[in-house]
Amino acid sequence: MTLYEWLLFVHVLSALLLVAGLAAYGVLVLGSGGSAAQRALVAPATALWGAGGLGVLVLGIALALEGDGYELWDGWIIAAIVLWLVASGAGGRLSRELREGTPGPARLLLAIMALATFALLIDMIYKPGA
Repeated sequence: MTLYEWLLFVHVLSALLLVAGLAAYGVLVLGSGGSAAQRALVAPATALWGAGGLGVLVLGIALALEGDGYELWDGWIIAAIVLWLVASGAGGRLSRELREGTPGPARLLLAIMALATFALLIDMIYKPGA
């Protein structure tokens, strides 16, 4: 396998971790009550979301630099970075609220994370303008 193929494999694996973290946050926010099992899920959800998000960003940039047909300033890559920032911003705030147990707009933050992540995945799959 080439370096590009390895980077792509780990990039897609990171995207799966990101979606798994989003699903775990969904269980936390949309589940009933604040049971001990739900509180125990905060750390793994944060770890999945963080590792997936960091992997997606770093490996995506590495792929853009390694690939012959892509540049960091391609519109779809810039859109992906902006969507990543939106999802990560909402995810960071949601994670903080869940760890501290402070009531906040958890459902809204989850919705922003989900929409930005979905749009990011669509952007990565179809590469509009590439």
